[in-house]
Amino acid sequence: MSKAMIGFVAALMLVPVVTRVNSARAADLNVIVSGALTGAFRELIPQFEAASGHKVMLAWGPSSGTSKDAIPVRIQNHEPADVLIMVGPALDSLINQGKFSAASRVEVAESRIGVGVRKGAPRPDVSTTSALKHTLLQAKSIGYSEGASGVYISTKLLKILDIEDQISGKARKITGELVGEAIERGDVELGLQQVSELLAISGVDFVGPLPEDVQLASPISAAVSSNANEPDAAKAFVDFLSSEKAAATLQKSGLDQVAKSKQR
Repeated sequence: MSKAMIGFVAALMLVPVVTRVNSARAADLNVIVSGALTGAFRELIPQFEAASGHKVMLAWGPSSGTSKDAIPVRIQNHEPADVLIMVGPALDSLINQGKFSAASRVEVAESRIGVGVRKGAPRPDVSTTSALKHTLLQAKSIGYSEGASGVYISTKLLKILDIEDQISGKARKITGELVGEAIERGDVELGLQQVSELLAISGVDFVGPLPEDVQLASPISAAVSSNANEPDAAKAFVDFLSSEKAAATLQKSGLDQVAKSKQR
């Protein structure tokens, strides 16, 4: 038998061994994640699964709120989570409770708030604070989320613009879904939510971000559970999300890259 044939036969004999090793390392990874990653994860999850062999099981929810889908409620109800990805300050609270590892925490991206309308509808001016104020006053209905962006809008932005009383009858919190889905159906004329969440809905036209003087940039952070069933796979996933390879997809989805000075 030639040396080439001997090598070929030896390689064939190793295939079952390699397959068993890869199978043993593969894990089902439970990940609870903010809706801000909706668009990016359509590309990133298949990439990670193909490269690692792990299977990512996703559950979605806002970073704050009291609905059953809200991430703090999911955690309180002991929903399995090897990795949590949400607005940084909210994640820090869970880390301080000992539920997630401080050492594993990384900032994945920054998320800004934007304005959207139904696809094909006229796009109002939101380029300045005065223009945004006028647009909100003229809108027939306004939707905002129960998550971090919605908390900011309802408790701070409307007060800054001094229009809280004028729009109280036409502004409502959207729960259980992205604001863009309510816009797409025509339930609200105008929606305010994280830019990436508006861009994730095909039936929404993104009008623009809030003006910088009234903008809120929220860090989106990830951490591994202190009781992760799959700690190695969980760490690999967090490392992947904070890699340069993932950065381009995150930016394309409407998220901003975190300044290196802000990385922990």
